[in-house]
Amino acid sequence: MAYLKDAEDLNRILQAFILNEEAYFLQLVAEIHSRLARGKKILVFGNGGSASQAQHFAAELVNRYLQERAPLKAIALTTDTSILTSVANDSDFTQIFVRQIEALGEEGDIALGLTTSGRSPNIRAAFDIARRRGLLTVCLTGEKGKELAEMVDYLLAVPSTSTPRIQEVHLFLLHKLAEELESRLSSNSG
Repeated sequence: MAYLKDAEDLNRILQAFILNEEAYFLQLVAEIHSRLARGKKILVFGNGGSASQAQHFAAELVNRYLQERAPLKAIALTTDTSILTSVANDSDFTQIFVRQIEALGEEGDIALGLTTSGRSPNIRAAFDIARRRGLLTVCLTGEKGKELAEMVDYLLAVPSTSTPRIQEVHLFLLHKLAEELESRLSSNSG
């Protein structure tokens, strides 16, 4: 029955997040929608499991989530191993996303980072450069990452310290974000 306990825990965490943050989340959706509708792009990044979620989210925006529609501009900064290893080797691992934001990020774009702990130095450095360059900064994190609120424009902190539960809620939120953006952008083009 451990599975049932985990499912109940996930449900409790997800419901708590939605009850407390739904209006804030929808405000974020509207802001990202506005920027994408104006031709801006979203740069997504994270480490480990969060890196794979960043790639998954970017794929859903570029290809499709639930509807056939025009592609949305999204780039996962975790996919180019030559850039990642080159920057990490020649400079420092904390710069792997910074250099890409410097190269690809333009004022008005969106920098969306995922960090379950909120302590990843490369994520923090990425938010710092993104803010200085005029990008909208969005962080998905866990309960311990609330201190990032001062570093980003939007902080979505899952009320948990369990890495698996945080990542599960992050995936749910990324799916809802993709669904909302797809719906809004599709209805604007019709």
